Amino acid sequence: MIRLLKPVSYFEKKYGTRMYGLNKLYLLMEKQHNRGQEGAGLACIKMDAAPGEEYMFRERALGSGAITEIFSKIQDKEDYAGQLYMGHLRYSTTGKSGISYVHPFLRRNNWKAKNLCLCGNFNLTNTDEIFKELTSKGQHPRIYSDTYMMLELLGHRLDRESERVFRIAEEKGLQDQEITEYIESNIDICNVLRTSMPGLDGGYVMCGITGSGEMFTVRDPWGIRPCFWYKDDEVLVVASERPVIQTTFDHETDQVNELRPGEAITADRNGKVKLTQIIEPKEYKACSFERIYFSRGSDRDIYRERKALGEQLTPDIVEAIDDDIEHTVFSFIPNTAEVAFYGMLDGFKKKDNEEKAEKLFQLMQDHKPSKEEISGILHNFIRNEKVAIKDIKLRTFIAEGNSKKDLAAHVYDITYGSLEPGVDNLVIIDDSIVRGTTLKESILRILDRLHPKKIVLVSSCPQVRFPDYYGIDMAHMDEFIAFKAAIELLKDRGMGKVIGDVYRKCLEQRKKPLEEMVNPVKEIYSGFTAKEISAKMVEMLRPEGVKTPIEIVYQSIEGLHNACPNSPGDWYFTGDYPTPGGTRQVNEAFIDYYERTQE
Repeated sequence: MIRLLKPVSYFEKKYGTRMYGLNKLYLLMEKQHNRGQEGAGLACIKMDAAPGEEYMFRERALGSGAITEIFSKIQDKEDYAGQLYMGHLRYSTTGKSGISYVHPFLRRNNWKAKNLCLCGNFNLTNTDEIFKELTSKGQHPRIYSDTYMMLELLGHRLDRESERVFRIAEEKGLQDQEITEYIESNIDICNVLRTSMPGLDGGYVMCGITGSGEMFTVRDPWGIRPCFWYKDDEVLVVASERPVIQTTFDHETDQVNELRPGEAITADRNGKVKLTQIIEPKEYKACSFERIYFSRGSDRDIYRERKALGEQLTPDIVEAIDDDIEHTVFSFIPNTAEVAFYGMLDGFKKKDNEEKAEKLFQLMQDHKPSKEEISGILHNFIRNEKVAIKDIKLRTFIAEGNSKKDLAAHVYDITYGSLEPGVDNLVIIDDSIVRGTTLKESILRILDRLHPKKIVLVSSCPQVRFPDYYGIDMAHMDEFIAFKAAIELLKDRGMGKVIGDVYRKCLEQRKKPLEEMVNPVKEIYSGFTAKEISAKMVEMLRPEGVKTPIEIVYQSIEGLHNACPNSPGDWYFTGDYPTPGGTRQVNEAFIDYYERTQE
């Protein structure tokens, strides 16, 4: 979001364009165009429009080129030389797609103050309750989705706030246009938020603008979803990632602020900006998966954390390669794992330097070493190569059956000759190993073509065992290779009864109040060590015909928290959900899994 705090004419005089705000919005959106986006949209408010002129504008488009498409339509339109801008990139996590689900969402009214445009990064886990609240008040939501319901919920509260100010205006003896102007100047958007947000369960950052020029951004009270802001005397800007603000407006890290849990930042139609605590903060559970994978690694703190995730895996990797560093090649796949890869290399360089220093020290205790002896010790180094390459994004939808599977197997290629066959181990680090599909269908088979002595797959995050319900695209139990491996281990060891017991316990949870629910699905994993589950994964993921020894090394929960101390949200790995709605959802996910597999 961008709120210009000076007239458009000021920016035209200083920067030579009336489209200063729009140009900055374009940069913000492109800088957040990370991965997987399926659509984009923007909205603009032109606060100086005369009656009879449009004042609220919106553009949306689908596809990976959506940003270019919408900005090419509006780049020279004076309508978009406004004071308030809001942009969003759609990354669906609920399986619903199409232009009707692309943000921003718009609620129209003939009164400017009652127009509302909404966008956000969120998943709510109590959509049913919100739906019931709306329908109990006589509303009829057109689409059953959390975004539409939030639009109607906030819109309803905005109507009530407008009516509150209307009654005050009447009591003051104001009439006609005077009343309208009084309403538009006295809407308190924080009243709208205070009466709308406390009942929500989920992770969210929600942003909105009204037709009369109010704007707001509010963050969930657990701090699950990230949000950052910057203000000077020219602009207020809000974004879900810090470095995009830094780059777009050329600011230092410490000049950009993080919106606190349960807090809102607002600006009224006159440009007065304030921070308000809308909901009392709850136990802080900032999402760790944002740090591991989802957010851009160009953030100062995220970069350091991802390096730490890689570095602290050093002892486990040393064990997996039997401490044979001399005959090991290190690499990474995919590109998002590159920063963790640098951290892993740092860990091995430190270990290597310690060993060299010890050897030199011992040598010097015996005699004055020759240049050749010193060179012999220093000659060994950590070997890293660009082993795997994402060749092209193959259009697998054009093929079917075995042909489609064959195409998928060629998404990655390898650098031939990058290691010595039968002699060198190959260590490949990934930021996360979640489903394992690409490993089985593509990566392991192509890595085997190099004929390494052993393949060690390294995940910079722990085993993903539980679904997410707050905004990351992981919603079903049987998506996870860790879950599948645990289920197979239970069956292998004659412990299949546990599966049915967990199902019945999940059913029992339905009878409890939401706040008293617990997560029985944890019992699926409780009988096994992480190493046992990893070994079972190898069995399940090994492609037919691949004989090379394979081992998977995962980050520990303790390692995760050491590397990312300020993002304690770890429910994907532990099953400890920050909100009651998340606990209910995981129970329902297991019930759904069990009933599908029993058919």
